[in-house]
Order: sequence, then C-alpha cells, then structure tokens
Amino acid sequence: MSPNSSRKALVVAAVVIVLGIGVFLFLRDQGGNSPGPASDAAYENQTEERPARFREVARASGIAFRMAFLPAEQGEKFKINLYDHGCGVAVGDYDGDGHDDVYFTNQLGENALYRNKGDGTFTDVTHKAAVALGDRVCVAATFADYDNDGKPDLFVTSTRGGNVLFHNQGDGTFKDVTRQAGLTLVAHSQTAAFFDYDNDGYLDLFVTNSAKWTLNQYDQAGHYFPGVPDFWKLAECPREYNILYHNNRDGTFTDVTNKAGLKGEGFGGDVAVFDFDEDGWLDLLVTNMFGASRLYRNHGNGVFKDVTKDILGRTSWGAIGSKAFDFNNDGRLDLLIVDMHSDMWLPPDVEPLKTRDNLKKKYDTAVGPLVTRGEAPLWGRFMVAFKIHPEEVIFGNTLFKKLPSGKFAEVSDKANLETFWPWGIATGDFDNDGYEDVYLPSGMGFPYGYWPSALMMNNGDETFTDRAEQTGIEPPPGGRHYGEIGGRPAARSSRCAAVADFDGDGRLDIVANNFNDHPYYFRNNYPQKNYVAFRLAGAKSNKDAIGALVRIYVGKEVMVRQVHAAGGYLSQSSRTLHFGLGHRSKIDRVEIRWPSGLRQQLDNPAVNTLHRLTESE
Repeated sequence: MSPNSSRKALVVAAVVIVLGIGVFLFLRDQGGNSPGPASDAAYENQTEERPARFREVARASGIAFRMAFLPAEQGEKFKINLYDHGCGVAVGDYDGDGHDDVYFTNQLGENALYRNKGDGTFTDVTHKAAVALGDRVCVAATFADYDNDGKPDLFVTSTRGGNVLFHNQGDGTFKDVTRQAGLTLVAHSQTAAFFDYDNDGYLDLFVTNSAKWTLNQYDQAGHYFPGVPDFWKLAECPREYNILYHNNRDGTFTDVTNKAGLKGEGFGGDVAVFDFDEDGWLDLLVTNMFGASRLYRNHGNGVFKDVTKDILGRTSWGAIGSKAFDFNNDGRLDLLIVDMHSDMWLPPDVEPLKTRDNLKKKYDTAVGPLVTRGEAPLWGRFMVAFKIHPEEVIFGNTLFKKLPSGKFAEVSDKANLETFWPWGIATGDFDNDGYEDVYLPSGMGFPYGYWPSALMMNNGDETFTDRAEQTGIEPPPGGRHYGEIGGRPAARSSRCAAVADFDGDGRLDIVANNFNDHPYYFRNNYPQKNYVAFRLAGAKSNKDAIGALVRIYVGKEVMVRQVHAAGGYLSQSSRTLHFGLGHRSKIDRVEIRWPSGLRQQLDNPAVNTLHRLTESE
C-alpha cells in the first residue's frame, strides 16, 4: 500500500469513528445476551506450567471474586463512557492481626472483603463484615483510620449511588456512618484519598469526581443509571469537581474545597499525595482524564496553589494513574503519570499486538494512533470538545525526575516508560535488588483486541525493561480471552493493582482487579534476597502515619519510601514500607520524618525483618 493510500485509510477510519463512536459498525444487534464474568471452567484451565518469578494463585488462595460489568453498557452494544474504567482494589489490615487483607469493588453485584489467614491465603468475610453493598455501582475503596482509634475504617466511592463511609467496630464488622459523618455526596466519584493536609493529627479526605455522564432513567434491576451512548456526548457532559473534606476530629467532616482551591477542572481521576518540596506539608498531583494533570502545592494555611507550569511543565493529557516513588535511589520522590486516553482511539477491528512496536510511542495529538496533527478534522473537534491547550500537555506517559533544584525533568522516553493502554500504577521492589519496579495494569478489553499488562523492571541505571512475559505475568492464565460477546472474542484486561507481602516471606506480591473477570493474585517467587520493612504508627501524627517518609542509608546509597494514601488509580497498596536490599547485608541508619515534623533515627537495624515502630514523643 502506498503512503497516500495508508493516509487515506487512516482518514476513513477516523471518519468512521466520528460518525459512530460508541456504537461501532461491526456491533450489530444479534438478539443475543452478553456474557457475565468469565466462566469458572475457562479460568481454571491452567494446565500449562507458568514461569517461576510470579504465579497467579487467586482461586487457589481462596479469592473467588469476579468483577461483573454492566452488559447494556459494555457488552454487545458497547458504549464509550466511564463504565469501562472498571472497579478498584484496596489492601489494608482491617482486623489488626498484622496481615494485609483485600477488598474488591464491583459494578454489578456485591463487593468482596477477603481476610488474610496469615499465609497469603484468604477467607471471604464480606457478609460477616457487612461491607458487601451491591445496591450501587462501586468504583474504588480505601482503608484509613479517620478517627485515630487504631482500627482501619473503609470508604467506598460510587457512580451516582452515593459514597459510603464504614466505621470499623473492632469486632470484625463495619457500620455505615456516612450520613452522621456528613459525607452524603452523590456524584460520579473516582479516587478517595485520606491524608492530613493541615497536620493536626487527623486524616482529611480528598475525593476526585468526573462529570455528569449518566442519564436520568434508573435501571432497577442493575441498580445503575445508564451512561451516555458515545464519546461526543461524554465530551458535552457538565463537569463535576473534586472535594476536600476537613476532619473535624469528632467523627464528622466539612467541605473546605473552595477555600483550599482544589476544585479542579472536572474529569478528575487519580491523586498522588506527596510532599514534593519537602516543606512538611503534603501536596497533591491530580490527574485529569481529558486535560492536563495538575500539581497543587500546600501552603500550610489551608490553601493550595496550582504550580504545575513552574514545577512540572507539560503533563500527560489523558492521564489515569499517578504514583510518587524514588526510581533512581537518590533519596527524592519522583512522579510517574500514565496516559490511557491518548491511546484508546485505536479502531476496534485493529489487533494491537500485531502493531506493538508502532504503538509504544508518544503522539502529536490526543487522538493517538488514529491521525496526525495534519489530518485536522478529527483533531480539531477534539480540541474544541475538551478545550485542549497543546502547550500544556504531552500525549503519552510522563515520568518526572526530581532534581536537586526542586524542579522536575520529564524523562519517560529515556527511562523506557512509554507504554500502551495503561490504566493504573503499582510500584514495589519485586526482585529485592534495591530498586523499585513498576506494574502497569493495561488493556481495553471488548470490543478491542488483547493488550498485555507491563511489568517494568528497574535496571538500576534510570531505565526500565518490560519483563511481563519472562516473569509469568503474561500471558494471563486461561488465555488472553475469557469467552465471547456477540460472537467475538472478549479480551481480558486489567484496570488497577495493589502491592503487599501477603504471605510474609519478604517478597512483594501483586493483586489486580480485572474487567468483567476474575482478579489476579500474583505470588512472588523471585529468589530470596535481603530486605527490610517498616510498619509505622503515628502518635502526634495521624495513626496511619500517612505521609511519613523513611530513608535508609547504606554506604553512599540512600533509598526512600513514603507511607502512601490511596493512589495509582482505584487502588490502595499496603502501608508497610518495603526496601529490597539485594546483597547488601547491613544498613547504616534509618531516618524517619513523621507528618508531625518529628524526626527519628535508628542505627544498624536488623535486615530481613519487619520493624513495627510507633512515633516517639
């Protein structure tokens, strides 16, 4: 095919998308029913031997949950709306036995809470704990001790069903205290993150919201409001805005968004909570699904200021996940943002794996691989619909390396962190070599072709290499498809992931919630290497120690980890801080900076040990 013919073919494809986005021409009403979640038989057909580094063991470990989509939204008559973003996963030790548990959210059906037996196997305690819900579309969840009573509570976000605050009763059960707490917002909510923005020792709450993208008729059977039918209708939806709630320290919260300046621009997705300038006040990076991500500096007086242009420059346009972590062991937190929406416009009848090398690159426009900037009609319509300012954004992933000057340099291409169809981010030193790695749950699912998640292993030289296939992450157990929808293969795809050492063996495991499918629980089988871990409890600071920084010093090396709020997209990883040490057998010292400002030091702590530390008065 000639270059002109190729360009004409792309233009034709673009026109097809413009005329029929959301109700694609090949999706005919055949009178059939879209399947539910993947069949048990297909999932259990895992006779092939998996590579040694990770092994998927969800079902064998007692996790029987299946996330179910809404067939009328994401099934045979596929619509482009935010129901295709799926549901979240949260990790936390809800019963205080020292072992991290797992909570999954669902669209159609009940959520699920799994109690860790202590060996990385699980028991379903959803009904006993009274956290199933099932009467609304749930999106994300987070564990946090908002009242400092030593018991992790649970907050769940929803699409127009009302968010829910569950108070931990301390006897294995939770109580819905949403109304008493003043958190009765009904919106199209996404991520919820608890953090102490005013350093008063109590966790405040930040909730991202997207837009009013559902219609007013209510589906009684499915407990949901149908979504808009196509992309251009989505673009026209009235924006919703983020909310910051101040913790009143009496079990109630007050909306202080306007004073704080954190309303945002609509279509809020994920949030990374970290003190980027290390002035003792936690700052926020908020992703925008259809616009520039924004960095807000906390001034310490209850007011945040947008400093994106001065500190970061251009940010990812169609961002979903974000995560602050130290990728190069210089003792400073860097920032990774992944861009799904600049990738998603690949025509559904194109098999992405066949054009893999051409897709892992940045684009000139928000319509990704469909058109170039010279093919103006579609690009121009996008610019108008989403008020795109090209000078503010990058169409692709962005990795911001923290510089000694306090600013950041964008180095994603140098680091080999440009990927395709990424949703969330989960970080951890999976091989315990001393450098944090990155797992990116990826893929669109039906009606698109299969695309693998990425396991970006840190090479220790400020570059990463995808080793998903070599380590057993890919291909997924049971195959790349879980069945058919309307006679077409339905590709597996992941939306979010969390990290924890579930079995206490000193190696970090991964759990991912998948779209219309079973979750993955990847048990880590890397060869044993040295490590050290810390579990912090605040005294003057918030009980969860969210925002605390731990730095370890080994000779001239310095490593840093932060106790994170929820983040990475619809996910929350363990609050236990894990450092791989490789062959380093001794730590010179550990420095802890608590959210209260208190600093502690430990000399020569034991390695291959989990240290439980309480903030010293």
